[in-house]
Amino acid sequence: MNRIELPRAFGEARIQYLDGDYKILTQGSYVRCAVTGLQIPVDELKYWSVARQEAYVDAAASLRRHQDFGG
Repeated sequence: MNRIELPRAFGEARIQYLDGDYKILTQGSYVRCAVTGLQIPVDELKYWSVARQEAYVDAAASLRRHQDFGG
């Protein structure tokens, strides 16, 4: 997952979400969940939408967002 041994950056990362992977555009220690607004540490990021280019804190948040958009 694009894990390069660099000094840990603080603040919000900018990420391009890809199928099964992601690309870090701007280093940071977290991204925000599009549903809850919670911070997700980049090294714990597991759920995102390629189509919407947004991250989710967990599977329940991902499902909720999917349902909000009508499936």
